[in-house]
Amino acid sequence: MNRLGIDIGGTGIKGAPVDLAEGAFTEERVRIPTPDGGTPTAVAKVVAEIVASFDTTGPVGCTFPAVIADGVALTAANVDAAWIGTDARALFEDATGRRFVVINDADAAGVAEMEFGAGKGRDGVVLLLTLGTGIGSALFVDGRLVPNTELGHLEVRGKEAERRAAESVREDKDLGWKEWAERLDEVLVAIERLLWPDLIILGGGVSKKSDKFVPHLRTRAEVVPATLLNDAGIVGAALATRTRERAGAR
Repeated sequence: MNRLGIDIGGTGIKGAPVDLAEGAFTEERVRIPTPDGGTPTAVAKVVAEIVASFDTTGPVGCTFPAVIADGVALTAANVDAAWIGTDARALFEDATGRRFVVINDADAAGVAEMEFGAGKGRDGVVLLLTLGTGIGSALFVDGRLVPNTELGHLEVRGKEAERRAAESVREDKDLGWKEWAERLDEVLVAIERLLWPDLIILGGGVSKKSDKFVPHLRTRAEVVPATLLNDAGIVGAALATRTRERAGAR
């Protein structure tokens, strides 16, 4: 079964049909830059453009970088404040004429990694962090998702964790890999003191360069790069449509 997955990020909106049995794209993904300001209307227009790029049927899975409850965005840390209280699912359905499932972006990446990637077959407490414009988090206990954890907003040295150690911070401040790893390590240690994960998976585009910073980390937990790299969000979004159907949700 193929389903269309869309991943909305701070710099780009990406989509591709996904084979749900294999966790692989069946067509080359389409990427369109996230509109300046990222308002709901502007983002919905891009989402509609991506949907129209593929000949797919059935519901569409879509990630969004916010706390999501029943399709509604409850926060707006790295997007326009107008998203707070917006029914993202209804917005995208109106823009496309298709049924949508909307899920937190990091949760989607985590679901994909647990199904097909670095977390496959792992029990205990598994934490995935997406390192990009901000820091997203997905927490699993014996394979079950604890949704909307938003650990990137923990305070570390008087600032939100993502304001100190996101990949965007490394780029903006032109930090060396070791210097950035020290910042990231502080975030991981703060999380470990609260949750004691057995495995930490680091995702986002920077995960493909894990050899440059993971050796500098000093965590108790095992730390590994995400297997699906920056495609995990799309795969997880598509998988979310299957999960909702099995649960009998719309």
